[in-house]
Amino acid sequence: MNKTLKIKIFASFMLLIALLAVAGIISIVEYRSLSKSFNMLIQDNYKSIEASKTMLEALEREDSGILLLMLGDWDAGMKIVNYADSVFLLSLKTAKNNLTETNEEIHIKNIENSYSTYKARWKRPIVDTDKQGDISWYKNDIHQLFLTAKISVNELMDLNQTSMYKEASILQEKSERAIMHGIVAIISALVFSILLNFFITKYFVYPISELANSVNNYRDGENKLRSNIKSNDEIKKLETAINDLLQRIVKNNK
Repeated sequence: MNKTLKIKIFASFMLLIALLAVAGIISIVEYRSLSKSFNMLIQDNYKSIEASKTMLEALEREDSGILLLMLGDWDAGMKIVNYADSVFLLSLKTAKNNLTETNEEIHIKNIENSYSTYKARWKRPIVDTDKQGDISWYKNDIHQLFLTAKISVNELMDLNQTSMYKEASILQEKSERAIMHGIVAIISALVFSILLNFFITKYFVYPISELANSVNNYRDGENKLRSNIKSNDEIKKLETAINDLLQRIVKNNK
């Protein structure tokens, strides 16, 4: 089957384009996978971690408000603890609606129970009671409940931070694979370009050079070029056409 130069060159470049297209598709798939994983990481673990941090901050504010109550400042103390309580409950609701990890629901229940116990203590009257100014009561009772609530929130945050770290490690591996695919594609394209250049030189440049040298070395009276084009394409046709022309010229000159 005769293969023209046009077909040979076209097929070579189409193969190069196909190689780059495959690499591009793989990169797009990897990118979409990374994007999806990143969005899940933000929507799931990061949201719960931020909710946990807000709950911890709210607990600290409540503790400050309770200390003001113990000093007899009812208005300022209740204002702080009520605001902190609303912030805590809102963040707890966010975490409760974002259950993504194994046993995360158990941690939420622990937070609800420990906080309910803690809240029941500071909701009782403190100002103008025997609890006002009672440092021993604060240290041994309410502060211990405060610490228990903090521990339960920290456990929830640790759970999501650990999961987030694992997901981040997976994302790093995926990004490295994506980079590796790109590197492989680039190296493959370079290797193929070198091979393409070799074949173009061998089957296109060299035959044309050989044909040109044969024309330059042509001697009067010869009815054939001293060339040996082995391909079966346009260059071979050109060699045959020149030889036919030479034969006609020699024949007419006799």
